[in-house]
Amino acid sequence: MAGIEPDLPFYPLNIAVLTVSDTRDEITDTSGALLAQRLQAAGHVLAAKAIVKDEVDAIRAQVGRWVEDVQVDVVITTGGTGFSPRDVTPEALKPLFRRELDGFAVVFHMASLKTVGVATLQSRAFAGQAEDTFVFCVPGSTGACRDAWDLVLAEELDSRFRPCSLVGQIPRYRGICP
Repeated sequence: MAGIEPDLPFYPLNIAVLTVSDTRDEITDTSGALLAQRLQAAGHVLAAKAIVKDEVDAIRAQVGRWVEDVQVDVVITTGGTGFSPRDVTPEALKPLFRRELDGFAVVFHMASLKTVGVATLQSRAFAGQAEDTFVFCVPGSTGACRDAWDLVLAEELDSRFRPCSLVGQIPRYRGICP
């Protein structure tokens, strides 16, 4: 049965959170704040947090810096995954990926379907691996971030999750986590 094995060791990840928005700032960024709070409550480290405008170059540059930083294991972005003309997160980040994590979008949409119904179709949530860094891109709403963390990422980024989690694919944990 899939689930958390409480007797196994927990290995914390260094996770950076990027909010993509033309309108939010540190005070109004409830989505980035929720992700930061959730990942820290789970025992992970908030490696960095930033807000950038919905612009391809700004998004790509910030995520690119984190991908180059060996201290950052995972990046989670929020925002820019919809269908408005300014939503360009997929266009900005997919060229950085050496592999796409197609299953993330499927599982996110299955979870989101339960909370927002068919409105989940309006999201272009996606994930992939840039160099050795996993990058997860979720919608900008606080509810979507809650769904992404609580229903998908909390388990997938927990080394105790069985039958397996992505933690064993993080370079510093290879060979430690199955």
